[in-house]
Amino acid sequence: MSSGVKTFEGSYLGDAGKIDDNARLECKICWHVYDPMIGDEYWQIAPGTPFSQLPKHWRCPECDGDKDQFMVINAS
Repeated sequence: MSSGVKTFEGSYLGDAGKIDDNARLECKICWHVYDPMIGDEYWQIAPGTPFSQLPKHWRCPECDGDKDQFMVINAS
């Protein structure tokens, strides 16, 4: 029986409002860390861009995993 609740695998439960702007997130598939202070050279994401503001098409630059495969590891 489905509860109708949309669930996500990431520790932020797909709710970008739960992620601090300084939070670092780690891909649970390949362990790549997205650090907002560094950004993402592969996807041309400028330093200072919070995870919650990454474009919808953004994927892990190492393994091509979806954003919902990332888990919060800490806030700087």
